[in-house]
Amino acid sequence: MKKKIKLLALVLLATVSVAMAQTTKPKWAEMKTFHSYMSSTFHPAEDGDFGPLKKFKDSLLDAAELWQASPIPSDFKPVETKAALEKLVTECRAIKKAVKAGMADAELFKMITRAHDTFHTITGECRKADD
Repeated sequence: MKKKIKLLALVLLATVSVAMAQTTKPKWAEMKTFHSYMSSTFHPAEDGDFGPLKKFKDSLLDAAELWQASPIPSDFKPVETKAALEKLVTECRAIKKAVKAGMADAELFKMITRAHDTFHTITGECRKADD
């Protein structure tokens, strides 16, 4: 009897695990990495601190390029996501160039804000509707 209960428990656990795996949205590690750089540069810039943006300009671009090169998960619209990632990389490349050129903080803020908006376009509008 105990063996039957254990077997039933294992079958139930396996069934629940499979069901959860099928309903869990795919994770996109590259998006998470980019978000860490975006949040650590954009939010200080909102408060007038451009030090992190200037320090992490290379990492911001690198993370955007890695994100762009990664496979798009099934819960994102592929055409829209690809276009938005291209835009984001272009924006991050421009930020890096602007920082190196010593552009004024007010202009850098406009640039990081555009990149931040593009990030939110990808994480919001590029997602497929839940079924």
